[in-house]
Amino acid sequence: MTDPQNLLGTLLDAAKRAGADAADALMVNNVSSSVSYRLGRLEDVERSESADIGLRVFVGQRVAFVSSTDFSPEALNALPTRALTMARLAPEDKFAGLAPAELLAREIPDLDLDDKAEPEAQTLVAWARDAEAAGLAVKGVTNSEGGGASYSRSAIALATSSGFFGSYAGTSHSIGVALLAGEGTLMERDYDSASARHAGDLKSAAAIGQEAGEKAVRRLGPRKVKSQAVPVVFHPDEAAGLLGHFAGAISGASIARGVSFLKDRLGEAVFAQNISIIDDPHRRRGLRSKPFDGEGVANKRRALIDQGRLTTWLLDCASARQLGLISTGHAARGTGGPPAPSATNLYMEAGRLSREELIADIREGFFVTELMGMGVNGVTGDYSRGAAGFWIEKGKITYPISEVTIAGNLRDMFLHLTPASDLEFRHGINAPTCRIEGMTLAGA
Repeated sequence: MTDPQNLLGTLLDAAKRAGADAADALMVNNVSSSVSYRLGRLEDVERSESADIGLRVFVGQRVAFVSSTDFSPEALNALPTRALTMARLAPEDKFAGLAPAELLAREIPDLDLDDKAEPEAQTLVAWARDAEAAGLAVKGVTNSEGGGASYSRSAIALATSSGFFGSYAGTSHSIGVALLAGEGTLMERDYDSASARHAGDLKSAAAIGQEAGEKAVRRLGPRKVKSQAVPVVFHPDEAAGLLGHFAGAISGASIARGVSFLKDRLGEAVFAQNISIIDDPHRRRGLRSKPFDGEGVANKRRALIDQGRLTTWLLDCASARQLGLISTGHAARGTGGPPAPSATNLYMEAGRLSREELIADIREGFFVTELMGMGVNGVTGDYSRGAAGFWIEKGKITYPISEVTIAGNLRDMFLHLTPASDLEFRHGINAPTCRIEGMTLAGA
């Protein structure tokens, strides 16, 4: 019963015999290790292993979920009966159901997500130690919140009573460090981190530490600026957050409930004409890559924004049925609840101008390197967040500023956004440096 296909198949057969009209089952196995290292001393070493199985059953239009971390025969034998008992008491959901057979993945591509070599604990310790040491060596760095390194591997298997079975595994390696510069009440903090599927693709620990230290030192002596309307330039890490707001706004669940500021904009120009935004679940070694979605539906690379126009929603089967559409293969799920739409490897294509060229004509502006707070209204598009970064004068990034707020509306921000050419694939969501005209900056 340790083979996922046999285990899930046995569970689905039992659910059908117990009275389910349809069912699917998901199995997730996780292994993770992590270490933390601070001021030359190892603080923590952790390792965990877990296995979860989830069963979803349908009785007509009624649906229920059960999950278990107990894989004993007694526990697994009880799951179908428990699920059917719950389903018969559940209210009807006219949008519930398995993915249509014609949408299921026929081929499962190899995306090279699984690094077969697990790093030893001493390797993780060395990564965390080297990252912190390189940061502390930067002139002006005075303290550390610690370096960390981690490894994880997840193996996922999905089976449905309609005959689908698919499985894949993926690893993740991460290094990060947070450092402080300055003294007393004039201290500033910053950090750097990196993640990769394969250890060989990971940025070096020393480079991560040095970058974190230099970023902290650059933030020393922040000034205040007056309230005004200026061009705002987003560092790639902060520009990626704008894509996260966009993905939330085109989620089929939000569209079906009518709670998105983009709910009536399908097929219309949402960004400037030169902008394209891509979602690519099959990106080789991508941090959010997967060969099929959480319902077994075939997924593929899609241009969500094509030359500025919104081409599609992010749909799972339930939200697609609500909207009278077809799933786009964006279902994500865990073992204990229903699928929901979610983006995979989301990115904005690079523009033509370098960062330097993008800001060259800005007489006064703001280069954002950190955002704080959650002041984004997904219904209206209103955007207001605390920020820190650097002032731009005469086309050059100059002194640090802090304790300001930037505000606008995402509808206008998207239409007045210009991307630079410095796109790098470092995270699950990636964007180049982006410039947005005419945002409101609230300062001193």
